[in-house]
Amino acid sequence: MTMSTSLNSTAIKLGLIAMMLGSAAIAAPAYAQYRQKITNDLSKCSPSSSSAVKVTVRGIEASTGKIRVQAYKGIKADWLVSGRWLSRIEASAISGTMTFCIPVSGPGTYGIAVRHDKNGNGKTDLSKDGGGMSNNPSINIWNLGKPSYTKTRFSVGEGVKAITIDMKYM
Repeated sequence: MTMSTSLNSTAIKLGLIAMMLGSAAIAAPAYAQYRQKITNDLSKCSPSSSSAVKVTVRGIEASTGKIRVQAYKGIKADWLVSGRWLSRIEASAISGTMTFCIPVSGPGTYGIAVRHDKNGNGKTDLSKDGGGMSNNPSINIWNLGKPSYTKTRFSVGEGVKAITIDMKYM
């Protein structure tokens, strides 16, 4: 092996490493778009705001536990898939109606899921906890509370999209 061949081999290896690192740098922001825990800032749903979803949640049974509101892309690959939510707001539950503002990255198709963890234990207790989704699809034993993304997705343009979600309890 000549010195020139050795240098070419090293250059190729370094080039491959640089390409892999470049790919990792490109992939990182894509993953970073998921799992954003945010606070409920209603000012981000003012008339002059950029793309956002103003979510009114009705029918909260009790002022106990936590309400969790999660936004997803309105696509099959993400809808209700663990860790594929875009942003999440968690707040202490208040009986009746609560309003949340979820900023989104821009115009597109989204879905919203809401869960009321009545006892605040961080687990889903089917006989106690409640839930709801954008477009208020029917939930039954056959779809196990996970209706298709086609029934829950909605479009958001420039500005604020207002939706209402009715909670359902067993």
